[in-house]
Amino acid sequence: MFRRVLFAIALAVALGAGASAQAVPHFTVDAAWPKPLPNNWIIGQIGGIYVDNRDHIWVFQRPGSLTADERGATLTPPRSTCCVPAPPVIEFDQAGNVVQAWGGPHAGYDWPKSEHGIFVDTQGYVWLAGSAKGDGSILKFKRDGTFVMQIGHPGPIDSSDTTHLGQPADVWEDEPAHELYVADGYGNHRVIVFDTETGAFKRMWGAYGKPPRDDGPPVYDPKAPISQSFGNPVHCVRIAKDNLVYVCDRTNDRVQIFHKDGTFVREFREMTDTLGNGSVWSVNFWPKAEQTYLLIADGENNEVRIVRRDTEQIVGRFGRSGRNAGDFHWVHVMAVDSHGDVFTGEVDNARRVQRFTPN
Repeated sequence: MFRRVLFAIALAVALGAGASAQAVPHFTVDAAWPKPLPNNWIIGQIGGIYVDNRDHIWVFQRPGSLTADERGATLTPPRSTCCVPAPPVIEFDQAGNVVQAWGGPHAGYDWPKSEHGIFVDTQGYVWLAGSAKGDGSILKFKRDGTFVMQIGHPGPIDSSDTTHLGQPADVWEDEPAHELYVADGYGNHRVIVFDTETGAFKRMWGAYGKPPRDDGPPVYDPKAPISQSFGNPVHCVRIAKDNLVYVCDRTNDRVQIFHKDGTFVREFREMTDTLGNGSVWSVNFWPKAEQTYLLIADGENNEVRIVRRDTEQIVGRFGRSGRNAGDFHWVHVMAVDSHGDVFTGEVDNARRVQRFTPN
């Protein structure tokens, strides 16, 4: 309760103080979250993370990323007493307890080789994406893991093809419109939209709202003209309450913003000297209600930046490269709950979920 009161006070100050230094939210890592996993489980790389309307935190993790010594208890013969890979989909409550876990390959659908984006709608349907070479589908499940529908199939990678997806990275649902937005992805270079009930194709676009292109520069060069196509990967898609669609063009160090019909609105660039894996990995809105700030997770510089949505000015940041609580190594995805807590997930060999609370 005390933390919630502090949050309310901080939010009131932030909204009333404009862009002054006092307005910037500050975050502290909660090193005790989540609680130890049951069943001798261990988690791998965090492909996706989402907070549902119950403020439960859903983690989409990669059991296949674990090394032999990490899953030593499952080997024949066992090489160690620990551990056992956790199921790919894990639901946590606010206290960090596991509520349920499920998922994995099964007859009837194409389970991804590399688990990535996750979205949980208000009806409890869980949408999943996969980003490995050969992954070409979006899967829809009920909250308990019952399979409902598959959109797309593995196949040729071509950003003009509406029947095959190309290593999709992220999903976001516009529930009133019954539309699913897909950041597609690591192979294709587009945003593509489907009907959530039938899976039918609705529309798609590439960078600047133009037809998708697969001929972008192979390597980002900050001194070169700005790319007219999305880079690899198109890593996230988010819809704000004002109906603007935010897209992470990760290796091009930029966010592009669109109307829902694909009309280009504007773009802004972030840490434009960043090479390697790029500076824009995941975006989310803080606080969840007012969406005053845009949070940008950057797995190359290993930080989360706080950006005012109205000016797109960087006004704060937290995290740094490292292994301690509050540090990051390839911070990959991010979600926000109704209290303003920020949840992050890391890939490569960090393989961890962290919670940051506003103060």
